[in-house]
Amino acid sequence: MPIIKSAKKRVRTSAKAAVRNSKTKRSLKSAIKAFHSAITNGSKDAKKLESKAQSELDRAAKKGIMHKNKAARKKSQLAKASKASVSVKTKTPVKKPAVKKTAAKKK
Repeated sequence: MPIIKSAKKRVRTSAKAAVRNSKTKRSLKSAIKAFHSAITNGSKDAKKLESKAQSELDRAAKKGIMHKNKAARKKSQLAKASKASVSVKTKTPVKKPAVKKTAAKKK
């Protein structure tokens, strides 16, 4: 236990921050899990849950709990999973980008 007054205050402050951070992390994890379970079950509200999960990722990045690039990567992964689940439901293949063929050089 700290003796100095500022150290005591720092302990109180860090305890409050830890509770706040764990609450944000928990809501983020639950939103992502709900989205993934909706995709696997083929739920109608998967798009709404994707939006909620992306919002939680933005909130975590804003509060400094998660790095902004990691949040962007996770959002991209969610969008990719959502798109893949839609293409599986409709059974239409996802279009691949066309490869440009270069003309052979004349000698």
